[in-house]
Amino acid sequence: MNKFSDNITKLNSINRRMFIIAAAKILIFGGIISRMFFLQVKQNDKYLTLSDKNRIREWKLAPVRGEFKDYFGNTIAGNFEAYELHIVPEEVEDFRYTIYRIKDLLNLSDNQFKKIVKKKNEIKPWETLVISNNLSWEDFSKVNNQLYDLNGVKPVISISRDYPYKEFYTHIIGYVSKANENDISSNEIIKEKFVPELKIGKIGLEKTFENRLIGSNSIERYEVNAYGRRINQLEFQKGDKGETIQLTIDTKIQEFTNRLLLEKAGSICVMDIYTGSIIAMHSSPSFDPNLFVFGINQEDWQLIRNDPMKPLVNKSIAGNYSPGSTIKPLVALSALENGIINTNFTVKCEGKKEMYGQTYHCWKKEGHGVLNLRDAIKQSCDTYFYETSRKLGVDRLNLTARKFGLGNKVFKEKLFDEKKGLVPNTTWKKENLGKGWVLGETLITGIGQGYIQTTPLQLCLMTAQLANGGFKIYPKIVDDKKSDSYDQVKLKMQKALENLDKEKNLSSIIRAGEEFFKIGPKDYRPLFRNQENIKFVLEAMFASTNEVRGTSYSSRINDEKYQFAGKTGTAQVKRITKLQRELDLDTSQIPYEDRDHALYIAFGPYKNPRYSISVIVEHGGAGSVAAAPIAKKLFKLVIDRHEERERIRTKSV
Repeated sequence: MNKFSDNITKLNSINRRMFIIAAAKILIFGGIISRMFFLQVKQNDKYLTLSDKNRIREWKLAPVRGEFKDYFGNTIAGNFEAYELHIVPEEVEDFRYTIYRIKDLLNLSDNQFKKIVKKKNEIKPWETLVISNNLSWEDFSKVNNQLYDLNGVKPVISISRDYPYKEFYTHIIGYVSKANENDISSNEIIKEKFVPELKIGKIGLEKTFENRLIGSNSIERYEVNAYGRRINQLEFQKGDKGETIQLTIDTKIQEFTNRLLLEKAGSICVMDIYTGSIIAMHSSPSFDPNLFVFGINQEDWQLIRNDPMKPLVNKSIAGNYSPGSTIKPLVALSALENGIINTNFTVKCEGKKEMYGQTYHCWKKEGHGVLNLRDAIKQSCDTYFYETSRKLGVDRLNLTARKFGLGNKVFKEKLFDEKKGLVPNTTWKKENLGKGWVLGETLITGIGQGYIQTTPLQLCLMTAQLANGGFKIYPKIVDDKKSDSYDQVKLKMQKALENLDKEKNLSSIIRAGEEFFKIGPKDYRPLFRNQENIKFVLEAMFASTNEVRGTSYSSRINDEKYQFAGKTGTAQVKRITKLQRELDLDTSQIPYEDRDHALYIAFGPYKNPRYSISVIVEHGGAGSVAAAPIAKKLFKLVIDRHEERERIRTKSV
């Protein structure tokens, strides 16, 4: 009985174990079935997608950059086909073998080879390694013919930047170069569209208009086999080209300004006095921006960087210079508007002026004798303007200068490297130098020396606003079709003068100054109420150029079609010592770096003004000798090109 019971117990135990095992098998099998159902049915779309990702590769190509064109539609910054070679390391079966094959095919130097290997070790396996971004067609063809033995290697035809006019437009357009980490992190659009070797604007308009120029990426999708080899292209989604931007620049005039400043350091600006359009703006010396597209070599970089004439500086908008005597028409206008002097006010010039124990010299050692305001501008008498500025005071001169654009950034396009310059006053010195203003500083400010600093563009703008009758304009370099035309601007200015004559209770310069700060881009109210004062100053500038004893008389043009009015300027770089003054050294006898800067401002044609010019020749000596003759040569071409510009303008309308 006991033996029978034991057998029953054992049997029950076995059955229970079998049941548990069977149940476990059922559960496990059921779980597997459920999982398979989940994966194959419920997660079918997900794993199909993952499968496709393993089977399909996506290649993002660099966006095609928009172009720059000049006023006449000529391409001044365009694109060309560049041949590149890319590798994705994780798609290469034997990277060492592949890279040695490429080394032999392209005849890479040991140094080039080491750089590629180093770069490969610095990136993720799935990231693109750019072997070359500027292959010759011959090398590009060699690689294509060997693709059967180079899995993971991708020859790419990309679009790269080209600057056909080389150094003529460098400081306006700028250049593109490879985007760095800071570029990517600081601009969301660049971050979104980034691909290896993406070129972006580094300076000039290329940088200013980056977001408009960059375009959108092209996307290429293709199928690969189990080994990662490309089987066939599935889709190509073409990206949009960036915006084409048309400038106001005339290339023929721009080229000529380059020739006029060849082997000189300086700047030339040409502006439409009514629309503010920049016709030409050249900074010298310049350099070829194409050198930077694929990465400039060390030798070329050092040559540019170490050039004492500073080709990297855009002198037109970032060069700060003492204006010298080019400021005198503005000093005269300020004194007239403030009622400090009248046109008949005279000063006797004996070659120097003694004041408070200091001697202030006139450029003409023997003096000019007795002069009225017209002759003082015409002959650029320093003594006259010492006395005028003494009466005027630096604070009132500051207000006038700032109205005409000095001491401010003036470009409508807000270029990154534009400088403000400096127009001092008593408050500025106290706040910045911690010292009180002294009278002697007012005197030298009145002849454009001392603390005052201007850019060539500011001087061109100042001249334009004098020539158009004293109306505020805004320099622009992009041809905005929505802006007022010359005819529209001139009509608004004429109406503004008619309305001004009707007003009786606004006569003070203070009120005029208050009104100025309310003026918007489309408001063409005059900066000053008394237009006769501006007319007087313009006539005196004409005398300076076209009458005997005028400082730029030797650069005059008798033909009325080309006749212009202007003002010379000479800015000291280094204070003249007593010995140097006694020796009366010629410019050629002075070390180059100690020579004065030569300046000239002008507008023309005189009878019907349309363009203003500013010229600065660094260390050129006297403005009458080095700068005025350049303006004379340039005015002929500017006026001759005027009809062509008008033909294009009226055609576009």
